[in-house]
Amino acid sequence: MTTNKNDIIIIGGGIIGLACAHYLMNQGTNVTIIEDQQIGSGASHGNCGLLFFSDVITLCAPGVVSTEIIRTLRGTSPLFIKPELDMDRIAFLLRFALNCRKHHMNRAAKDKYALLSYSDRLFRQLLDTGILACDFEDKGVLTAYLSKKAFDGFHRTNRFLEQYGFGYKKLSRQQTLNFEPALSSKVVGSWFSKHDRHARPDLLVAAWKNDLLRRGMKIKEMCRATDFVCKQGTIQGVQTNQGPLFADAFVLAAGAFCSKLAKTLKLCLPIQPGKGYSITMHRPEICPAVPCMLHERNMVVTPWKSGYRLGGTMEFSGFSTDLNRTRLNKLIQGAAEYMRTPMGRPIVEEWAGVRPMTYDDMPVIGRTSGFSNLVVAAGHGMLGLTLATGTGKLVSDLILEKPPEIDPAPFSPERFN
Repeated sequence: MTTNKNDIIIIGGGIIGLACAHYLMNQGTNVTIIEDQQIGSGASHGNCGLLFFSDVITLCAPGVVSTEIIRTLRGTSPLFIKPELDMDRIAFLLRFALNCRKHHMNRAAKDKYALLSYSDRLFRQLLDTGILACDFEDKGVLTAYLSKKAFDGFHRTNRFLEQYGFGYKKLSRQQTLNFEPALSSKVVGSWFSKHDRHARPDLLVAAWKNDLLRRGMKIKEMCRATDFVCKQGTIQGVQTNQGPLFADAFVLAAGAFCSKLAKTLKLCLPIQPGKGYSITMHRPEICPAVPCMLHERNMVVTPWKSGYRLGGTMEFSGFSTDLNRTRLNKLIQGAAEYMRTPMGRPIVEEWAGVRPMTYDDMPVIGRTSGFSNLVVAAGHGMLGLTLATGTGKLVSDLILEKPPEIDPAPFSPERFN
């Protein structure tokens, strides 16, 4: 085990990389982030900005597979899987299906709860510093329903959430419209979570980046990691298109691209890119006051003081971030079903990016058995923003060999071996 941890290289400049840098620099280390595009240009840029601390239930829950098959046949599913012979993707989807069991959901919920609660506490502390001007609001999240059956069916899920203190409040149609007048009368009811918050992710990333630069962090953008320099169970450096870079310890926080880099180290990180879309615009004439999850469409409408965003979908089609007009139109159509004024003008940005998905819907945080000075921080799926602070602090403790405040074992990359 190396003892000198003064110089740290973080591979990946998204929200997770910035969080790791923040907590490492709090301990006096020198941090360099290398990013193959620009800081925060990936999934950290165009997501819906939910700080979804009540999200203890994994995506791979009982009944998910059959539900998505039915919705696909009806043409209402947000999921799209590109039909091609990609063995890694096929294996990933099979393992995801195998994890859609009650036993996994129960065990994973306990582990996610620990990290979610930890992240919540740290995020509040971070906001109290005043360094992150990011349109943050603590207003909760409203889930709206068009189907009476689905609306009533959330009772079972709510009982599960109540075990963790995350119970939602049930609102009838009229209560929903009184609470959120921006919703259409087509909505049959809603469930409100007071435990969740929202922020504008691009503003958060920019503010955090600027604060870290002020404190001395180094950034190398358009710097693509291609290989590693290794010796006797440690990583000495990383090869990049800008030449080799050397450090005492390394954090692999490159989101969906971690699986490719891990292969150069002969490590198994079965992370698949799950493509999502968003449309950002000015606030519509009748703008919601709180973020609204549109249940049947599996999409989110997020209002900020400075704008408005529609986002969602899950597409397994590789690493391309090309815009698919059909998918963007589905966001617009979905919003039109629920919102009185679904669109604002002008449209500021149409965006697509890839989220780092794991087949057990658990993040990957921890050391690998092969390299004593490498910590992985990846696989956060749709909770990168939510889990950034807890992940960053946990990574800092692991790198600097300090006792972690929560158990990192459930998130270990060794679970894939």
